[in-house]
Amino acid sequence: MKPIAPEIPQPRLSLGVTGHRLANPVMAANQAGVEAALSAIFAQIEAIVAGDTLERFAPPMRLHSLLIDGVDQMAAEAALARKWQLVAPLPFGHRLDCAINALPETPEDAVALLAGSQPSDPAVAARAERLQAIGARAHRFELAERDAEISDLYLARLRNPGDVRLVQAASFAMSERVALAGRVMIEQSDLVIGVWDGASTSLIGGTGATIAHSLDLGTPVLWIDARSPEHWQLLFAPESLVGIASAAPAADDRNAALERLIRETLGRAELVPGKGHAEGPEALAARHWRSRSPKLWHAYRRIEALFGEQGLRMRFRNLRQTYAEPDGALAEACSTELNAISALPGQDTTFAKQIGENVVRRFVWADGISAWLSDKYRGGMTLNFIFSALAIVGGVAYLPLTSIHEKWIFSSFELALLLGILTITLVGQRHRWHGRWFETRRVAEYLRHAPLLIALGVARPIGRWPKGTRSAWPEIYARHAMREAGLPNLSLTPEFLHNAVGTLLLPYATSQHAYHLAKAKRLSRTQHNLDRLSEGLFLLAIVSVAGYLSLRLGGLFYHPVEELAFSLSPLLTFFGVMLPTFGAGIAGMRYFGDFERFAAISEVTSERLEAVIARLELLKMCQPSAIDYARVSDLAHAIDDIVVDEIESWQAVFAGKHVTVPV
Repeated sequence: MKPIAPEIPQPRLSLGVTGHRLANPVMAANQAGVEAALSAIFAQIEAIVAGDTLERFAPPMRLHSLLIDGVDQMAAEAALARKWQLVAPLPFGHRLDCAINALPETPEDAVALLAGSQPSDPAVAARAERLQAIGARAHRFELAERDAEISDLYLARLRNPGDVRLVQAASFAMSERVALAGRVMIEQSDLVIGVWDGASTSLIGGTGATIAHSLDLGTPVLWIDARSPEHWQLLFAPESLVGIASAAPAADDRNAALERLIRETLGRAELVPGKGHAEGPEALAARHWRSRSPKLWHAYRRIEALFGEQGLRMRFRNLRQTYAEPDGALAEACSTELNAISALPGQDTTFAKQIGENVVRRFVWADGISAWLSDKYRGGMTLNFIFSALAIVGGVAYLPLTSIHEKWIFSSFELALLLGILTITLVGQRHRWHGRWFETRRVAEYLRHAPLLIALGVARPIGRWPKGTRSAWPEIYARHAMREAGLPNLSLTPEFLHNAVGTLLLPYATSQHAYHLAKAKRLSRTQHNLDRLSEGLFLLAIVSVAGYLSLRLGGLFYHPVEELAFSLSPLLTFFGVMLPTFGAGIAGMRYFGDFERFAAISEVTSERLEAVIARLELLKMCQPSAIDYARVSDLAHAIDDIVVDEIESWQAVFAGKHVTVPV
């Protein structure tokens, strides 16, 4: 029985929210209007999502909020009332976050909040109670690795309000953490809702800066003007912020634009299985699963082994692959990675299981089907080149072997090979071997390194995802698969980050560096050896033709030489056809395989990974207390960028190499 295919990921809309505190004068003057505007927009978005839902049961919407007083808490309470999932990427651990956002005026109240006790100021206690009530119902991802340092600065600022330098240092450190949490929120969101007065984008961690950063990363923003909350518009580019404070409301149909944006973001139409096996995510259906690679289609990999490996044993080794079944031990190759995620200090033990089910299982499945399609597509095209050369040579092989009366036997052989080429081409085109391989390989490569990103709360912003040339479903599939697990529900510690560097990022980067380095060398050898063989065959063809012409020339002066030339003419003619034909066939396979360009891509990838490895090694040698989330997440993003760039380079090489007749 074939294993059961993983389910297509359920599209879930993820929102982010940012806005002014209640202390902002504009916000204070229009609080009721802002609350009404948020409620109306939430209802409108919810209606669009419900109308676009093709399944009976869809996952609840997800709202990301930093839970700062004002718009953040207002939106969080509205989301909870609608039974949405609330996710809180907090800039600090929950106690320090509460101590800061409850706005105590005395160090004693701040110390009480840090200790989990009741502050003496009733207003501070009320704000803390509200924040704790919301936070208790939220899925919290706390950036707490610098809490000790920030706590000391915060308390020192309260104790010394007249020390300008101390106040500035504490404010900068806290704003920096808020900006970092804001980046996490942006990366996890499909649309950021910002309530802003349009005044400034320069304050680190402020609403304007968060909106500007969102647009820089390509995440669209629904801007609610805090001065007149009934006015809102969609922003898609950083340039839209120029002169926005005095800009008139957008004249286009904003409701239609919002609906179009949400439908495109969810991508449900792209994820609907097609009627045929060759369309969309139907390429990942159970009927396409094969447990082993087909020997008939190993031609491409055999060429790579013969000309790229070293030693007879490696060149003639068995190339048959057995694909790991995702319903078994959940990918032995990834078990070490999942165990490392589970072993991270403070990690929720069920989180690794979610990653395994939502990401690793889909990766193993897509990787197996893609490898099978790769053999069919590349092996089929390699057979076409081989059959083409053999057809030409076989058609003239009667010349040195028999008379023209038996030519029909050789012509039949030639016709059979030509029909074989035609069959491979037509079947390959009809079943979209090339397109399906491209699409399933993109899914597999996006998901291969996804566990590392998810475990660290890192994601590729929606605006930074590559665009497929003819299909978008692989990116939508991978993005929603990665979104299912969401952010880890944990409080980050220095030990967590230090272990993540040593047991997750560094091993992965090292293994990928070694793989690409070996691949670059192997493909370079393949290109070089194919070139040498092709050139050698052409040289022999020149020798064969020149030899015949020399004999003919000699026959003008010596009759026995003329008779020798006549008797050897069929054989030399055969060699004159066979040698350049095989040389051209090998050159065609070399052109199709593009081994040199793939080697260059892998070489560049290995060099970039080597630079990341050096940075990771430096972090690994540091004391855990010296590591912060910003540096670790930047390195995770660097690995992600390298992987995605490699995918795009690979697509650029093979995008136009379809299954065709090799003429």
